[in-house]
Amino acid sequence: MRAASARATGTDGAHARHLLHQMLRVRRLEEQCVELYSAAKIRGFLHVYIGEEAVAAGVMSTLEPEDAVVATYREHGHALLRGVSAGAILAEMYGYVEGCCRGRGGSMHLFDAATRFYGGNAIVAGGLPLAVGLALADKMSGRSRVTACFFGEGAVAEGEFHESLNLAALWQLPVLFCCENNLYAMGTALARSESQTDIALKAAGYEMASWSADGMDVLAVEETARRAVDAVRAGGGPHFLELRTYRFRAHSMFDPERYREKAEVAHWIERDPINTLRNTLEAAGQLTEKDWTSIQQDVEAEVKAAVEFADAGTPEPVEDLTRFVYSERSRR
Repeated sequence: MRAASARATGTDGAHARHLLHQMLRVRRLEEQCVELYSAAKIRGFLHVYIGEEAVAAGVMSTLEPEDAVVATYREHGHALLRGVSAGAILAEMYGYVEGCCRGRGGSMHLFDAATRFYGGNAIVAGGLPLAVGLALADKMSGRSRVTACFFGEGAVAEGEFHESLNLAALWQLPVLFCCENNLYAMGTALARSESQTDIALKAAGYEMASWSADGMDVLAVEETARRAVDAVRAGGGPHFLELRTYRFRAHSMFDPERYREKAEVAHWIERDPINTLRNTLEAAGQLTEKDWTSIQQDVEAEVKAAVEFADAGTPEPVEDLTRFVYSERSRR
């Protein structure tokens, strides 16, 4: 808490409140998703980000509009903070044409070219090669862009992880690899799958700058991410961040969560990134009760409007089900 307080006193109060607002937007949208899933309005798989909000909020604040973002299947928060509207996200989960992918992608495949948000990828580590490709295109075209790629620590066990880091380092590509280490790949604890649990150290083996940060502290995440993004954009090659965080809820809505102790979850909930920043700002005199009420009201209004938008959506017409599946040329 003392470290966070020190950073907060050196951070512009308005910006810190903005980060608090961003994290709360993700939290309330995700909580609403859980309710909508329980009401059978959202079907299929649903993986919520509750507890990990500091990672997306901290990293996203350092990116520019022309940068690219690639995420994993726990990506609602990334999409929202990248600029995809809450209404388009919920409509996509409903399976309606008003969704960001016309309802064809669902929870795990959010995509929005306008904001350069390239997934939502359901395959573990599937987004890493995509990020390398985007970065390679930028380098070959001489564009000053950064591709931020988010993935869980479970991706470290996949071949794509090693292939992607190797090529990014070999070709000195402008990629920021962001490993959201929440300690459990589905139900498998990190120590049960990796002989070396220091993931930043593992990434350093590919000759790239690799740093760890407290993923429950949005100010720490932002500080570390900004240093990395600036270095990548300046031509410093790929950088790797291990953001040590924790999901408060089960892996997915189908997960009975029998692999971790309730006391462990309770311990991490005490480090809730939203409450931590709120308390820090209040102690520093940078957040009043009026400020906090205003932030909550703004978020509640946004989520309510998003639900109303999604509820008013429409399913894809049956006659359009083969649209976007085959090109007109290939069908001739």
